[in-house]
Amino acid sequence: MAKQKIAYTDHFAAVMNTLTSSGVLVGAYDAAGKGNLMTIGWGAIGSIWGLPAWIILVRPSRYTYRCIEHSGCFTVNVPTADMHMACAVCGSTSGRTRDKFADCKLTDEKAQTVLAPAVAEAAIIYECQVVHRNDVQPERLDGEIISGAYTAGDFHRLYYGKILAVRAEADAGDRLRSV
Repeated sequence: MAKQKIAYTDHFAAVMNTLTSSGVLVGAYDAAGKGNLMTIGWGAIGSIWGLPAWIILVRPSRYTYRCIEHSGCFTVNVPTADMHMACAVCGSTSGRTRDKFADCKLTDEKAQTVLAPAVAEAAIIYECQVVHRNDVQPERLDGEIISGAYTAGDFHRLYYGKILAVRAEADAGDRLRSV
């Protein structure tokens, strides 16, 4: 289905529900041009420095970290309810040794404004250019968060992605509500 341009704030509640329930797919290319996907369940969308932005968290141990460090951009792909198995696979396996697009039978579609892969089957695609990054500082983090999210260390890097484009299926809101 053809996608149309939408405002980054469109479908906000449904996107947040998808993020926190089944996750969204972050796409980035590695140095060899291979597309990689990773499921995330933590992130934020909003306005920072007067810019529309996605803030995503990626651990340095993840393959996606290397991909975003290389390319300086990423996509956030909001899956439809029938893509739950793709989210499970992309959140539990590494792209270092697998082609997650092929494994999940997803179409690697080049983003229109950044050098990153997009998931053609996703209901909504956000295209983001990294404008800032910073690492979680354990000494400044609440102890309860450390004991719950960082028992093994491996603290995240936060990527602040300026949203350059957003495209969605015409029925994206309906397809996300069922998640």
